[in-house]
Formats: sequence, structure tokens, C-alpha cells
Amino acid sequence: MFTKIRSDQHQRTSAPAPNGIKPANGGPRPNRGASARPATLGPSISISGNLSGNEDLVIEGSVEGEVMVRGHIVTISRTAKVKADVYGRSICVEGEVEGDLFGDEQVIIRQSGRVRGNVTAPKVNLERGARFKGSIDMKPVVSTPEKAEIAKKPRPETDERRRRSAAATRRTPGIVGETA
Repeated sequence: MFTKIRSDQHQRTSAPAPNGIKPANGGPRPNRGASARPATLGPSISISGNLSGNEDLVIEGSVEGEVMVRGHIVTISRTAKVKADVYGRSICVEGEVEGDLFGDEQVIIRQSGRVRGNVTAPKVNLERGARFKGSIDMKPVVSTPEKAEIAKKPRPETDERRRRSAAATRRTPGIVGETA
């Protein structure tokens, strides 16, 4: 039922790391793999510029610029204020974001979340009470910021369709909003 730790095993796990820093829990150093804890920008951290990485990210402070964490989860906590375009596999917003969100799999805006910008992801979840101003595009996400800029530009054929539809509504008798 219980396993006894031999003294040589105990010494091995409590030995200091090669760089001289002993892990806080006394155990082996964590490996930054898929199951590791995400990188965290604390509430007192403020970053102005581009932020990129290859691991999950939790933002609690403020960021201005661009957040590029493709293939990973980005969490914008309640204390966070982000003025940036955010790219990630999955994006969860609990704080404030002013910028566009590009999720490869999904974007979730929690009840406490406030987003002012466009959302592009195959799945979008807006919880009751979430504040959102912008547009939602549920097409597969574009892969680079340059392509995102192209996707933001209005397409002439869409504008032409809107004009034709509006003109047809004005001319068709019996339609609410008729001007004739």
C-alpha cells in the first residue's frame, strides 16, 4: 500500500538543479511540455511591443502591440488590459481587449470579458453578460498578420450585394421600410 523512498532516491530528487537553483517543491524541475503550467505575465507587468512564444500564455497585466502564440492557449484574465491583435490556437477573454482576436480553434469571451474588435475563429462562444463590439467571422483563421490585414479589407462584391439588396428593399412594395 505504501512505498518507502530509499535514501538515495530522496537525495536525487532534492539535489539542486545544475544552475544552482533548487525547485520550489523540492522535486525534479518541470519540463515545459504540453502539460506544463502556462507562462504568466503578472498583474504588475506591462509590455509595449510584440509578444510571441511557443507555450500557453496567461496575461494578467497590460500588453500593447501584438500577441503571437500560435498553436497554444491564450488566456486574458480579469485584471488584464490588452490593446493588441491576439493570435492563438484557443483564446479565452475574461478581461479587456481592444484589438482583433484570431483563434485557430476557438475564441471564448467570458461574462466578465470586454472585447472591442473583430473575432475570427471556427468556434466562437460569447457568454451571457459579455460585452462585445465588432464583427465575428467563423471561417478558418488566416495564418499570418499580413493575411489578416488583407482579410480585414472589405470585399467589393460584398458591398455591391448590399447595395443591390438595399435598393431592392426600397423598390419592392409591401416590404417594411419601403420609401416609394
